[in-house]
Amino acid sequence: MVFLFIPELPDILCKKTDMWIKDILNNIKSFRFNRHEFAGALGDMGTFIPILVGMVTVCGLNAGSALFFSGLFNLISGLIFGIPIAVQPMKAIGTIAINEGLTLNQILAAGIVASAVVFMLGVTNLIVFLNRHIPLSVVRGLQLGLGLLLIINGIKMITNTNTIFGFDSIAVGAFCGLLVLFLFFSKKFPGALVIFAIGFIFLFLRTPDILRGFSYELSIPKFVALSADDFISGTFRAAIPQIPLTTLNSVIAVCALSWDLFPKKGADVRRVSTSVGLMNLIGCWFGAMPMCHGAGGLAGQYRFGARTGGSIAILGIVKMIIGFFFGAYAIKLLSVYPLSVLGVLLTFSGMELAMTSRDIKTRSDMFVMLLTAAVIIAFHSTAIGFIVGLAIAYLFLYGIVRIEKLDEGTD
Repeated sequence: MVFLFIPELPDILCKKTDMWIKDILNNIKSFRFNRHEFAGALGDMGTFIPILVGMVTVCGLNAGSALFFSGLFNLISGLIFGIPIAVQPMKAIGTIAINEGLTLNQILAAGIVASAVVFMLGVTNLIVFLNRHIPLSVVRGLQLGLGLLLIINGIKMITNTNTIFGFDSIAVGAFCGLLVLFLFFSKKFPGALVIFAIGFIFLFLRTPDILRGFSYELSIPKFVALSADDFISGTFRAAIPQIPLTTLNSVIAVCALSWDLFPKKGADVRRVSTSVGLMNLIGCWFGAMPMCHGAGGLAGQYRFGARTGGSIAILGIVKMIIGFFFGAYAIKLLSVYPLSVLGVLLTFSGMELAMTSRDIKTRSDMFVMLLTAAVIIAFHSTAIGFIVGLAIAYLFLYGIVRIEKLDEGTD
């Protein structure tokens, strides 16, 4: 019936489909599969592994489904965007779920609700409006604040081992950190690949019998029926805190970072917003971990060598195979992986993200950026930092306050 009233619609759909197919084919042609791309794919493990393990062990998330869908969306993201856009756990939902012991159904419902809001922002073009009216100084403040939080959390992961020497200790973290610096520009030995391998060596040295009883078990994703109570509880306990974080970090900040790192191939906010929405509107009904595209993940993967969508395509295929055949056993391994090594990966990811703020020049923009970052760190809230930074930025923009004039002659 629609085609009767809009006769040109089939042509429009055909043109759109042709454009998407052409983009995907061009992205595939740009893929590189080498040790640097593989090393870059590991750059986000410092965030991914702890949240995944926590949600599986504490909340009953199915390890196989979580890994399979995470890998599937890694692969699809690589095909669609052609750059190493990360697929990360939704951090607010993950943190709340682990700390408050949310049920699996509440977690999945929260992911669906949060992603539905972000999806609507994309399809209605509201996300484009938001992106156009957020000053660069606020975006840089978001990136700086989030980057510093990653650095802080990375260092905490190392120090919280509470051991000076050992297979998972402060000494291991210091050694791996120095090794990454030593290999910073090495073309033969990518830092992330080297220290990730070292992590597994220490894992087996600490728990030599970890492979005892090793076996594989097929993990086929199954539809999960959710009740109205699941949606009500999941929305108020986890989805509402997640929505601003996803909108600001997983859409606006990650797109800004993508244009910084890939000036000719940056991601479009509408496409990223739609992608985040579809991932969870599909995956969460089958037990997938609520996921998003994070700026920290992109920064980490770029820092450790990822330059094409090939990196996350590799990662996606590996995750899908592990999730489908070895999901439960993979979690057993990852749960004892040295946190000191993951902390190093997270720290350098944060540094890469924070350093994107170095292009801010004027004092008023610097003030807005630093204030936004400081509020994010102080309150551990992207939303509060964004609101404060945006308000101050517009006070400067409309000339209500002028920090440059106040500072004249004080140098």
